[in-house]
Amino acid sequence: MSHLVHALSMAFAMFWEILWALILGFGLSGVVQAVVSKKQITRLLPDDSPRAIAIACGLGAASSSCSYAAVALARSIFRKGADFTAAIAFELASTNLVIELGIILAILLGWRFTLAEFAGGPLMVAILVILFRMFLTKPMVDAARRQAEKGLKGKMEGHAEMDMSVTSGSLLQKILSKRGFTAISHYFVMDWLAVWKDIALGLLIAGGISAMVPATFWNRFFFVKHPLFAKFWGPIVGPFVAILSFVDIYRKYYGLKMSAFLLVTMYAAMTTAAIIIELVFDALHLIPAERHAKIIEASIRWNYTTILNIVFGAVALLLVWRFFTTGGVKMIKMMDAPAHSARH
Repeated sequence: MSHLVHALSMAFAMFWEILWALILGFGLSGVVQAVVSKKQITRLLPDDSPRAIAIACGLGAASSSCSYAAVALARSIFRKGADFTAAIAFELASTNLVIELGIILAILLGWRFTLAEFAGGPLMVAILVILFRMFLTKPMVDAARRQAEKGLKGKMEGHAEMDMSVTSGSLLQKILSKRGFTAISHYFVMDWLAVWKDIALGLLIAGGISAMVPATFWNRFFFVKHPLFAKFWGPIVGPFVAILSFVDIYRKYYGLKMSAFLLVTMYAAMTTAAIIIELVFDALHLIPAERHAKIIEASIRWNYTTILNIVFGAVALLLVWRFFTTGGVKMIKMMDAPAHSARH
């Protein structure tokens, strides 16, 4: 029982440590989604040119961090005319370059890990684009488009299709308008609803591991005593776990052949990028000689984290209030609705 209590306490402590960063990240994402329409995204991604790929990465980094919503949105903009390579680049940026992830890495692990994340993400996209140009054929893309046009239901379809963006006025006018405020609140709450299960599960697993799994196990699993092998072990194992859960969704969205192609190319891009970042950071002496990961205490103290959580918590409550007073409940019911019924 004591292990369970300790695990739950550690999970809550980690949540408290990163809460303000999550609110900030989802808030900024809501602002971007409120001022940049899905049609604009499609128009900005007509091909796989360096400019289009760079825009895809920028828009993806500022969009929803929900992995399922990112995959659904990538299919949505592909169906509306966006280039397939650019759509996948957008998807990868949505899950690897989002603001809140960088802040959380900085808080818990230090700035070097954040730097590695934001250096490795674009590198991974660049490698994937090269692989696509080498091996992706027009018949494969055409077959994927025919499959995508079937509109088979996946996860977060309604969330991906909803477009509440404000199209008139300057950037500041869009954000400060009543319609803009409403759109930001809706995107903010729906992004939270899209990922809260993943966040909760991740924190509970992390809390359980912290309380019950000894450090010696991880030292053996990651081959700490074999540093040369360890440099390659993490990049080989990590990407496989990351993409495995999306294989069935890709099959529904783009067909079996394209699903297999994405599995192989994404794995190759992730593994190669990770190894390159490992070697480059090692050469530049950016890998910490000692482990400086923040030690999370299972308690709440009056410090900068508490102050930031109070400030951003107030902002979150304001957005939640706006959400529920402007038809938010109806939007919740549409989050997993088929694409054709979720357009707003």
